[in-house]
Amino acid sequence: MKIRANTIGDVLLIKPQMHGDTRGFLFESFNRREFLAATGLAPDFVQDNHSRSGRHVLRGLHYQVHQQQGKLVRVVAGEVFDVVVDLRRASPSFGQWRGHRLSADNRHQLWLPPGVAHGFLVLSETADFLYKTTDYYAPEHERCIAWNDPTLGIDWPLGGATPVVSARDATGIRFLQAELPG
Repeated sequence: MKIRANTIGDVLLIKPQMHGDTRGFLFESFNRREFLAATGLAPDFVQDNHSRSGRHVLRGLHYQVHQQQGKLVRVVAGEVFDVVVDLRRASPSFGQWRGHRLSADNRHQLWLPPGVAHGFLVLSETADFLYKTTDYYAPEHERCIAWNDPTLGIDWPLGGATPVVSARDATGIRFLQAELPG
């Protein structure tokens, strides 16, 4: 596994080692021992989630103010533009965002530490998105920052299309008014 640090502290881009031949491929999508050796982290994953979305579906920017979740995310079918926003007040990258293309073809994964908001835009016809979390989903603690917040200025690759968002995501609040984790 190859690890590349992100400009947002503690966010890691992970490139798993592939083993392939004429029959196909195999790779370990997660190995606790290897993850610890490569990152120094030993997350205790308690929940796995799988979502499927169509082209131009935009989910996020989600986070929990309590029961904050670390996440290991990847795409197993299709392609997404994955975005993380640092909400940790003490972080040098507080209020900054970064985007990565995750796809079934590149098999990249992202480690998202607790204290960041997360969202993604589907670039392919459909995308299957998997994520492991270090704490349980707690709807009473979930918050949503507006995907199009002008303070953040996220450059979503929409190509002129209108994103498809849920009613909840359509009412996300501005970053400057957001209740931050703490």
